[in-house]
Amino acid sequence: MDQPPASEQCVSDRLVLAGVIGSGAFGAGIIAQASHIPLLEIPAVADKDMEAARRAYRRAGVAEDEIVACDSAGRALRAMESGKRVVTEDPMVLMELPIDVVVESTGMPEAAARHAYQAIRHGKHVAMVTKEADVVAGPILKHLADRAGVIYTAVDGDQHGLLMGLVAWARSIGLEVLCGGKARNQEFCYDPASQTVSSSRESLTIEDADLWMLEPIPDDEAGRYVEARCRKLAPLGRISSADLTELVIAANGTGLAPDVPSAHCPPLYTSEIAKVLSHEDDGGILRARSAIDAVTCLRMPNEPGLGGGVFIVLDAGNRVSRDILKRCGPVRRDDGSAVLLTRPYHLLGVETATTILNAALHQVASWAAEYLPRYDLVGRAARDLRAGEVIGGHGSEDIEALMAPAGPACDGAALPYHMAGGNPLVVDVPKATIITREMVAAPTDSVLWSLRAQQDERFLSERTGTSAVAE
Repeated sequence: MDQPPASEQCVSDRLVLAGVIGSGAFGAGIIAQASHIPLLEIPAVADKDMEAARRAYRRAGVAEDEIVACDSAGRALRAMESGKRVVTEDPMVLMELPIDVVVESTGMPEAAARHAYQAIRHGKHVAMVTKEADVVAGPILKHLADRAGVIYTAVDGDQHGLLMGLVAWARSIGLEVLCGGKARNQEFCYDPASQTVSSSRESLTIEDADLWMLEPIPDDEAGRYVEARCRKLAPLGRISSADLTELVIAANGTGLAPDVPSAHCPPLYTSEIAKVLSHEDDGGILRARSAIDAVTCLRMPNEPGLGGGVFIVLDAGNRVSRDILKRCGPVRRDDGSAVLLTRPYHLLGVETATTILNAALHQVASWAAEYLPRYDLVGRAARDLRAGEVIGGHGSEDIEALMAPAGPACDGAALPYHMAGGNPLVVDVPKATIITREMVAAPTDSVLWSLRAQQDERFLSERTGTSAVAE
């Protein structure tokens, strides 16, 4: 079901009540912004760190004596009825309260899966901020939500939710999406005067012999320039597992296909994106049509960046529309056959209210396409790993994240990255080996693993898993 027109979105006189689980940076942003939104109220926050939950409310302007700690649903309900704000260590308390939407923002895949599953069982809409659970079991959670008559959705404010929405919008008006993607939060600033390229963490001096690669990319030279920039600027940082997690979710929600397992993620000036992230036949670097990828924004000191936002490269499909797009400002490929549209910002919890309100008031998610397990995020050993070692999660140096076609998480098949994290290996795993299901000790009573088994049974039971991921 498509989203309602912007003029109709969130138009209601009914107050929407949402509970937030996890009051870190993203959750705290939602809580603070809600105090400025007449249609939205957040009467309850759950967090193992009670002081973090209290602090989030205080930063939203709630007086300390208006915040009540509750350890049961009964006490929480009485506090709500008296106009107080509830903080609790137990997320299950929120399931028993008269709230419309549960916002899951713990960042913990196992906890998030459990909270989302319970919220759906209790008839609550779920706004899923925790991408680490969504990438493993999002499609089955959406299926369960559909069956229960509630909404399960990614959120506005994070790149994958915004990208899915942008792709759905473009397709709804008949534009062909040739590539959709996100910009990394990390940007590279090129200062010709000092011959340096800098990120927020460090700076590289570029020798005279290499300055050519920072010039605008000529026609039919995309591959050479991208390879040179990626190699030379690699010390400034590259795409992360968090970025790839978001790309996989967006691929599952849009049908856009990863071109290579770790994404190209070239350093590009905004004016080059439409040229480079095009098919090889059109002078770009992509082998796939309708691809998904990422960029590192390359810019001069006085130029705006992409703000960690999202973009689409698209084809209007007819001469009249192409002429209109060319006249009205989007950056385009030199031959005019494709244009770039960007949303050069993502506002995290500040803009998530649109998702919460649309779920509760209009029964719609942040995207319109089918949400299916088309791709997985899997892991490859980044060093020799030993039996008994516990695999790390996001940002770990133990395993490298890769995108791969989805398959059942069974013996002999690649194990989803966020199912592996936090669990011990049962065998030695040599460097560069894809981590498969039988290599990892399964946790007991895991909701995340159980949901993934249900997802595999429903969507992937006829597919054969594979441990091979080719660059």
